[in-house]
Amino acid sequence: MFPTGLPSPNPPPPTQESRPPVSDVRSDSGLTSPKKRKLHSAEREDPVEPVPSSPRAACQSTAAAAAAAASCTANSTQHIQKKLRFEEPLDLLGLDVKMAEDSPTASCSKAKSALLAAGVAHHANGLTKSAGSATFTNSKPGAAKKLVIKNFKEKPKLPENYTHETWQKLKEAVEAIQNSTSIKYNLEELYQAVENLCSHKISPKLYKQLRAVCEDHIKAQIDQFREYPFHVLFLKKIDKCWQDHCRQMIMIRSIFLFLDRTYVLQNSMLPSIWDMGLELFRFYIISDLKVQSKTIDGILLLIERERSGEAIDRSLLRSLLSMLSDLQIYQDSFEQRFLEETNRLYAAEGQRLMQEREVPEYLHHVNKRLEEEADRVITYLDQSTQKPLIATVEKQLLGEHLTATLQKGLNHLLDENRIQDLSLLYQLFSRVRGGVQVLLQHWIEYIKAFGSTIVINPEKDKTMVQELLDFKDKVDSIIDVCFMKNEKFVNAMKEAFETFINKRPNKPAELIAKYVDSKLRAGNKEATDEELEKMLDKIMIIFRFIYECGAAFTSKLEGMFKDMELSKDIMVQFKQYMQCQNIPGNIELTVNILTMGYWPTYVPMEVHLPPEMVRLQEIFKTFYLGKHSGRKLQWQSTLGHCVLKAEFKEGKKELQVSLFQTLVLLMFNEGEEFSLEEIKLATGIEDSELRRTLQSLACGKARVLTKIPKSKDVEDGDKFSCNDDFKHKLFRIKINQIQMKETVEEQASTTERVFQDRQYQIDAAIVRIMKMRKTLSHNLLVSEVYNQLKFPVKPADLKKRIESLIDRDYMERDKENPNQYNYVA
Repeated sequence: MFPTGLPSPNPPPPTQESRPPVSDVRSDSGLTSPKKRKLHSAEREDPVEPVPSSPRAACQSTAAAAAAAASCTANSTQHIQKKLRFEEPLDLLGLDVKMAEDSPTASCSKAKSALLAAGVAHHANGLTKSAGSATFTNSKPGAAKKLVIKNFKEKPKLPENYTHETWQKLKEAVEAIQNSTSIKYNLEELYQAVENLCSHKISPKLYKQLRAVCEDHIKAQIDQFREYPFHVLFLKKIDKCWQDHCRQMIMIRSIFLFLDRTYVLQNSMLPSIWDMGLELFRFYIISDLKVQSKTIDGILLLIERERSGEAIDRSLLRSLLSMLSDLQIYQDSFEQRFLEETNRLYAAEGQRLMQEREVPEYLHHVNKRLEEEADRVITYLDQSTQKPLIATVEKQLLGEHLTATLQKGLNHLLDENRIQDLSLLYQLFSRVRGGVQVLLQHWIEYIKAFGSTIVINPEKDKTMVQELLDFKDKVDSIIDVCFMKNEKFVNAMKEAFETFINKRPNKPAELIAKYVDSKLRAGNKEATDEELEKMLDKIMIIFRFIYECGAAFTSKLEGMFKDMELSKDIMVQFKQYMQCQNIPGNIELTVNILTMGYWPTYVPMEVHLPPEMVRLQEIFKTFYLGKHSGRKLQWQSTLGHCVLKAEFKEGKKELQVSLFQTLVLLMFNEGEEFSLEEIKLATGIEDSELRRTLQSLACGKARVLTKIPKSKDVEDGDKFSCNDDFKHKLFRIKINQIQMKETVEEQASTTERVFQDRQYQIDAAIVRIMKMRKTLSHNLLVSEVYNQLKFPVKPADLKKRIESLIDRDYMERDKENPNQYNYVA
């Protein structure tokens, strides 16, 4: 790990440097000619390594230019490389240059060559190198000129005191960095000195010397910490020492970068200069028992203060914990103790707050604690601590109190429909192993308990269906919003509904059937088509929970809904038919086609309809049978309803009434007063139905008729007239038909019909069991039947079905044991 953001030199890497592209040169003139020249080597072309030298060297002639190729600085080196191609690097520091040239100026060239051979090039670091000699020979006029380049005959050696003096310079520089004083020497010069030492195989010694200097400096730091009293200032002093150490090692490494990238890199057993610094700091500073103990204790104390609500220096904590991570002692020295302290703290806090706070408040506190610990991981803890830390908080604040939390507050949250708190509860319980399962069990228990209070209590029969629908909407909303539409909670809700709704046999199904009947009778008077469809869909779901309804019953209900949808399509087509036929009339007819197999049996009642209604019925009959030949239409006048326009002294009104009410009211267009007998004769309505109809018109809240004498009931001889003084605040007034109360006899009859429908299922279950078992005692047979049937059956009714199957030769009593039955194949 190498810290960034601090100054460091950028020396060239020790790997082979890329060379600029070169091209062959050909020319008939001297080397200084701008024309191209091809250079031929008399012997093997040896590669030349450019050697840094003084940039002041001047080239006076062709020979001098050749000599300058060996002694120019980096800029000159690039210039020479463009003219000469060298294939391999060369370790030698100098070269001999030999030029053969056919020229009248040969003697001059030799003189200059001699001067060149005696020349000396001075390197920037004080190292003296021989420049080598250049020899020029004459050839015939017009002959090609040759440049011969040779290696030094002997490899140059370092001066005797060069290694010692150079190390002293480097040591002074390192100590200046460690003491934060100015460095006497140029950093580039120091870097080059390290490179020179490494080039002459002094790398091992140099590395040891550098380590020794760093070790001595770090050793000297420990004493200031051992006796220092524990305080926040102690942590700041440790942090400053660490920050200084990092800054110093970065500067030192920048000087010794060549050593780090060559010798150290090639020796895998040696730590890099940066890692060496970490090892020394870890061994002499942090591994000291007193220093480490006070450091860790201080860090834990600061974290404990922050958890208590105090403001602390988070940047100090971040720096110290980063130091422990860099030194690779974070897990062993800090993390284990930190997690132990966290476990102890939250175990005590969870026990205390569960007693002191209500469940919603406690849940918000747990969520706040989890967010705080996650923020600590982001701000100053190591990322590796996140998983065990969060798991510790979840275990102590949630896992240890799952059942207690639900027993204390779940019912309250559900009763008050606390959506946000329930969402948080589910979110937190989902984090703990087994949390969702515990919540699921309490969810089931709540639905069963609350639903049972709706179904079992007879006092709630009037509102049972609506309360069931409201309760179902409520739990559906909680599952969708709070429980993330978890499929387990959906299935658990269905099972719980099936359990409590079947605790009271027959009654829920009976009340739901009546509820549906009343809604369908009202049609779109009480709600729009969309609202009615939604309500019927919800009723269908409740129906499926009732065992006695079964698949056959729900299929009938689905058929009823389908009839309503098809009727809408038929009426659209009927209106188009009426327009195409240009049939006149002021009455708008709407017909609902009901399949007899799906709907209850209605007793048909023949009444005397006005001619306009009869004509429209015949038109519709012709239209419908033309599309569906072979079918039979039977008009159910008891289910019809109308909207009448009436004029009173107060003004115009619209009356929403049944078909029977319509027939009675239309009579008053023909006369002022009619008796009960006259109305009965004119309308053809059955006596009891007519009395209830007249009662709703003359004795209810909206009295559009006046009855003589005045009373609540309709008696023989009563006379009725139109109430011209009728007043009402609404323009459209709905006058409800008075419903007959169901008698005890009718309820018993309904129960009997339900049993008649179920007896086929009971018979099938008995035969299925006997066919499989062949022989079975009475008690075992009864037990098996109860296990298979999903609706309750009285023992006496079950015994009747067994006797019926014996009479029909499906089974027989055993001749030796009358309490045992045998299957008859």
